[in-house]
Amino acid sequence: MSRRGNCWDNAPQESYFGHKKDELNLDTCFTFRNVCNEIKDYIEYYNNYRYQRNLKK
Repeated sequence: MSRRGNCWDNAPQESYFGHKKDELNLDTCFTFRNVCNEIKDYIEYYNNYRYQRNLKK
C-alpha cells in the first residue's frame, strides 16, 4: 500500500487487466503479430465501444 497522505491506487489498472483476461481470447493467435493486433483491437473496443456505466454511455 502507499504511504500516508498518498492516495494513488492501482485499482484502475487491475480492473482493466481483469476485464482483458476475461474478454480477450488469444487461443486462435499463432504469431506475435496476431497477438499484437488482437490486443490493439481490444484496447480500441475497451476505450471507445464498451458500455461504461460510470460515464452513462
